[in-house]
Amino acid sequence: MRTLFKRTLIALSLLLALNSIAVNAQTVKWDSTYRPGKYAELAAKFKADPKSKKDFVFLGNSITAGTDWARLLDLPQAKNRGISGDITFGVLDRLQDVIDGKPEKIFILIGINDISRNIPDSIILRNYKTMIARIRKGSKKTQIYFNTLLPVNSSFEKFKNHYGKDEHILWLNDQIRKFTAKNVTVIDLYPVFLDQSNHLKAELTKDGLHLIPSGYQVWADFLKKSGYLK
Repeated sequence: MRTLFKRTLIALSLLLALNSIAVNAQTVKWDSTYRPGKYAELAAKFKADPKSKKDFVFLGNSITAGTDWARLLDLPQAKNRGISGDITFGVLDRLQDVIDGKPEKIFILIGINDISRNIPDSIILRNYKTMIARIRKGSKKTQIYFNTLLPVNSSFEKFKNHYGKDEHILWLNDQIRKFTAKNVTVIDLYPVFLDQSNHLKAELTKDGLHLIPSGYQVWADFLKKSGYLK
């Protein structure tokens, strides 16, 4: 009887262990603490940069970092606050410095690296809403422009963690389009860069993720035409 009891306990322990392994195998791990290698250096540089209430701040990751916004838009007050590889948690960590400057406009494009790092869509959306709430509270006159995420193009086969996750981009963009808070304007960039196959236009990118100069020119022309820079 005692032997049977021991065997039953062993069997139950094995079953629990197997269940635990199965659950862990199905759980996608993600890390809110990740920061790119140059994050601290660039954040410090941005903090030291003179600020003005007339600034137009472009805030995001490498897609934002990839151009000289002041030159592209012919706007000396345009400030580039993009950090390559950044995620929404990184933007939140350095957002207060932007808020303290009380800029005239903030243009936000962030989230594709979160998607690539398997951060849940609901968490990304929560971070978006936190950004908006903090800016509205800390700099009441600042106009917030929230961009939808750009499409990607997997045919380049370079950023595989960013490809094949279109449903996440589409869901987040649908949520962004619902932003209606005061001082918040949605800029729907996604369709501007979309080809007939629902991919990022190949002629505007060098790797299926980042834009080339002609891609930034399309972006600039869209901002100007739509009146977002007035």
